[in-house]
Amino acid sequence: MMTIGFLAAIEHIPLGTAVAIEFLGPLTVAAVRSHNRNALLWPALALLGVVLLTEPWQGDFNLTGVAFAALAGSAWGLYILLTQRVGDRFTGIGALSMTVPIAAATAAIVGIPQAAGHLTFGILAAAAGLAILLPVLPFALEMLALRRMTPTAFGTLMALEPAVGVLLGLLILHQQPSVVQGLGILLVVLAGAAAQWGRRLPAPQAHAHSRRGHTLLSFESNKGVRRCSLA
Repeated sequence: MMTIGFLAAIEHIPLGTAVAIEFLGPLTVAAVRSHNRNALLWPALALLGVVLLTEPWQGDFNLTGVAFAALAGSAWGLYILLTQRVGDRFTGIGALSMTVPIAAATAAIVGIPQAAGHLTFGILAAAAGLAILLPVLPFALEMLALRRMTPTAFGTLMALEPAVGVLLGLLILHQQPSVVQGLGILLVVLAGAAAQWGRRLPAPQAHAHSRRGHTLLSFESNKGVRRCSLA
């Protein structure tokens, strides 16, 4: 749903705007799970940036694109919560090898009826390349990067995603942001970076007990989960 929602969103709104809206998902999860009221400031700041990006006071506000991007952001936030549980039992590429086939089967329910009768060898080859470029390669590289970087440093770099989205939209798709939209992107990036530096990291061998039994929440297991540094 994270990828489907995002791809549907960029059919209606600029690339940078879609990335910024999607980024609200993990940022909100990070704020809620920090148990710090001050942390809620950062999603609010990012939301202000998104408002400046989408410019709802303009007549060309695209509600459909914003809704798809919000769906992608919600799925991203839920993704973090679910991979937290998987990451406690499996690490790195092992977890990815289980989750990607399930995602592929789910996407096929939507994609195959649309593609029926239009498939050619060239399209299948391009689809294979796209499958490697997204999601396999980025997810795998991020998991490997998390093993070599602190969560704070990784999360700060991930906060640059909206800015990268705007840059790619400008260079490749010729989507020229306005001054107000540029300010909106800046607010989203600053909110994402500030959320990383303002949070406390868990102890390397912290333990938690729940009604369902004893659960080990180790620092090393969290590093094997994509973007869980944002949470």
